[in-house]
Amino acid sequence: MRRNLVVGNWKMKINQQSAQKLIGEIIAGLPSEDADIVVCPPYVYIPEVSQRLEGTTIGLGAQNVATHSEGAYTGEIAAVMLKDFSCKYAIVGHSERRANYADTDETVAQRFKQALDADIIPVLAIGELLEEREQGVTFDVVAKQLNAVIDFAGIDSFQNAVIAYEPVWAIGTGLTASAEQAQEVHQYIRQLLAGKNQQIAEKIQILYGGSVKPQNAQALFAMPDIDGALVGGDSLNADSFLKIYSSFQK
Repeated sequence: MRRNLVVGNWKMKINQQSAQKLIGEIIAGLPSEDADIVVCPPYVYIPEVSQRLEGTTIGLGAQNVATHSEGAYTGEIAAVMLKDFSCKYAIVGHSERRANYADTDETVAQRFKQALDADIIPVLAIGELLEEREQGVTFDVVAKQLNAVIDFAGIDSFQNAVIAYEPVWAIGTGLTASAEQAQEVHQYIRQLLAGKNQQIAEKIQILYGGSVKPQNAQALFAMPDIDGALVGGDSLNADSFLKIYSSFQK
């Protein structure tokens, strides 16, 4: 039985004061539910948030991780550095990194492997552009992105990983895939993995991301292959984020 997981990606939309307020409200309002919850603050707030999370059941994640473990890579943050502050998760391959910072399938695979090597669970984000969905190549795009990581890190590496399907056209746009559209892609991802390792396919958590809100969370989470959400904008509001989290139990 797969546990459910909700990951909040705070992006670059928060400051020190609002980060303190937000994490305090999440801790105070967290219900006792049969699901896991993670927050991913900007790098500079990770040490402070890590301290606040001590003694709670909330996991800490990073929004990215470097492609190397150390070296002359100015401005990069290595996975081993994140591990020093009890980071359990790291998002890799987010569409904003792919589109704005030249991340490729190859560099995403390197980030994925770096996280694993530091005993950090990578949250591998994959998904198609609007024009790719309109062209009917969603499955091809998802398979290419996923297979690049499998080829580099091996299928066994997914024993300790999470996948997040994020249709790029639904991130920060107010649009969202219907529960049925999301399920179709989640099912395809699980079947692709099953062709390589049935046990991993059955175990791995596959999250949906793309304008997840309290209003649509319950329908999404009711789908058999959707195990949770990677939440952007609504993770910055404790009430909305906790309502999404609690939708598993409705």
